[in-house]
Amino acid sequence: MNLAHLLARSARVFPERAAVALGKRELYSYGELFRRAASIAAALRGSIGLQAGDRVALFMANCPQYLELLYGIWHAGLVAVPINHKLHPREVAFIVGNSASSLLFVAGEPGSSAQMWTDGAPGLRIVSIDGPAYRQLAIGEPIDVVPRAPDDLAWLFYTSGTTGRPKGVMLSQRNLLAMTFCYFTDVDQAASSDSILYAAPMSHGAGMYNFAHVLVGARHVVPESGGFDPAEILALSQRFGQVSLFAAPTMVHRLVEHVAEQQADCSGIKTIVYGGGPMYLEDIRRALAVLGDRLVQIYGQGESPMTITALSREHLTDRTHPRYLERIVSVGVAHSVVEVLVADADGLPLPAGSAGEVLVRGETVMQGYWRNPEATAATLRDGWLHTGDVGVLDADGFLTLKDRSKDVIISGGSNIYPREVEEVLLRHAAVAEVSVVGRPSAEWGEEVVAFVVCRPGMAAPIEELDALCLDAIARFKRPKDYLFVAALPRNNYGKVLKTELRRHWTTQGEN
Repeated sequence: MNLAHLLARSARVFPERAAVALGKRELYSYGELFRRAASIAAALRGSIGLQAGDRVALFMANCPQYLELLYGIWHAGLVAVPINHKLHPREVAFIVGNSASSLLFVAGEPGSSAQMWTDGAPGLRIVSIDGPAYRQLAIGEPIDVVPRAPDDLAWLFYTSGTTGRPKGVMLSQRNLLAMTFCYFTDVDQAASSDSILYAAPMSHGAGMYNFAHVLVGARHVVPESGGFDPAEILALSQRFGQVSLFAAPTMVHRLVEHVAEQQADCSGIKTIVYGGGPMYLEDIRRALAVLGDRLVQIYGQGESPMTITALSREHLTDRTHPRYLERIVSVGVAHSVVEVLVADADGLPLPAGSAGEVLVRGETVMQGYWRNPEATAATLRDGWLHTGDVGVLDADGFLTLKDRSKDVIISGGSNIYPREVEEVLLRHAAVAEVSVVGRPSAEWGEEVVAFVVCRPGMAAPIEELDALCLDAIARFKRPKDYLFVAALPRNNYGKVLKTELRRHWTTQGEN
């Protein structure tokens, strides 16, 4: 089944129902959204000449065009490659080149970045959603949905690895349909009267929640800001009612503080699904106290999108349960279509209460990494996805995460991988060694800090290190602080002990 059939079905059943809004302004009905997607598909297969399975990249902030492009791509039997709009042009160029994308949709004028993108992908065609060429795509004669098999690739999601190079997670039609059904069984009951609001990037998990809401004919709301603004979210929730959204913990924190300070009305919000980083006990309790019983937590990875475990509204509100406080700091129980276990170094299951690596298998687990058999073999073993996360399962099946063995830093819901930052900083002539870790942050969850060892008699000015980062990686990955040390702590095998570096915050009395 082609994912595009979800939209086709709703367009037939609810052709006049509101489908897409920009801020408070209604744009398209389901019938109109389907027609635009089908016309885009016709142009992709016709005048542009793409063939089934070709990749089409999207590099833009949240906008109404995102949905019609996604469904136009699938309608045409193609593969979507959504790219985080915050990434540096060099990072975008790598993804476009590695995925062998034939077409790249951008917002505004490509400008100087166009040369960098096309250098990495000869023959790449770039189309701006703000230009006349795009407007022509959406008004042509539509075509029928191109058939696809359940295991055909649908979404190529790039997630960085410990090597610092992004890896393309291959998600099939089957993977994404299974994820969609899990929304109804484990997260929330979406209804036609609902609206899904995209305050987090549509290129990631927030965008993946479109499927469940398309399936029931709900409204899709893109804030005019294109991002997360508490006042705007509350205003839109009052305008439409029954609003659901996905938010990183830092977003939940900002919304809670705004509601508390302004005594704002949040009655228009139905559900806030949070994930993408740790949510601490006192933050959860305050969020429930201020926002009411509107929260659901999910834990997933790009390799099993949004679907490893879920902590339901019922569990978050069952305050009489004897282990209530333990449960609400967990990440919940396994989603309906996956198995989750905690294993030792040999992949053998550990008893309840023991810490080990979190393993997952089921219908939502990726097919593998795009053109990267070595990484695929290392991550998918004996039918199980090895997440690299350390957790503990209790006797009731609730999973509590203890650490992230891959050392990923999650800041504001975005993943930052230390090595890619380290490699950039090591380009400075004065830097002999560097180790990047995450420091707890009340605002962002974690922030990036670099421990730097300079060469004898040399100095690395912070402004020069910042400039290196800004030239090579996204701004949000740049260290918030540089700590210059004489040496990095190492074990007997010469490996840097990042746990020792993190103890710096405790010894310095930082939070």
